[in-house]
Amino acid sequence: MSKTVADKIIDFNTNLQYSGPLPEYFKVLNPYVDNPETILVMQQFYNKYYNDLQSRKFIIGINPSRHGAGVTGIPFTDTKRLENVCGIKMQSAKTHEISSVFMYEMIAEYGEVKDFYQDFYINSPFPLAIIRKTKEGKWLNANYYDDLRLFEMVKGFMILSLKNHISLGLDTSEVFVLGKKNANFIQKINKEENLFDRITVLEHPRYIQQYKSKEKQLYIDKYILTLNK
Repeated sequence: MSKTVADKIIDFNTNLQYSGPLPEYFKVLNPYVDNPETILVMQQFYNKYYNDLQSRKFIIGINPSRHGAGVTGIPFTDTKRLENVCGIKMQSAKTHEISSVFMYEMIAEYGEVKDFYQDFYINSPFPLAIIRKTKEGKWLNANYYDDLRLFEMVKGFMILSLKNHISLGLDTSEVFVLGKKNANFIQKINKEENLFDRITVLEHPRYIQQYKSKEKQLYIDKYILTLNK
């Protein structure tokens, strides 16, 4: 019997590890290793929404935040949305992540959660959380492109991750990339690797929530129109 999309995603996540180099003051967090419950809720989520063999469109984030997928193992999904919208309770953690707020408001306008996830798969080219240490010794969320040395060090892993995502049977005729800076790097990779026919760029949920919250409905409408083409 052939593996479902859920089986393939669970396999990918369960075996996910980054053992390559990193610049000083950067660290990678792996929720699947750090918290055994992450594996359990991630399995429940994908078995609930991806237990089939169908192709989906691909939405590409940057890399997980430590309060979203860095805890739940599910992109743009904090523990609040995981419980209240997806019906999956996480006992060991409580998180609130602003990108998750936007994403699930947009999904609510798209239709049922199951309908959205039946049409789309969301993940990141670097699928683990990255943090960096400040001069004051605090650890903050970081993006793979925050430091060019970091990007060069993780680029091979990112290409491999994108190919693994595509091997789930994703539609590569058009990919939706969240964040303009993210898109610049994905375009560079795409020129070398020819992974996608067309790249469509949408504003990142974090940017919308932080800087454009008064116009949030316009961005939700833009997402719906773009994704429904």
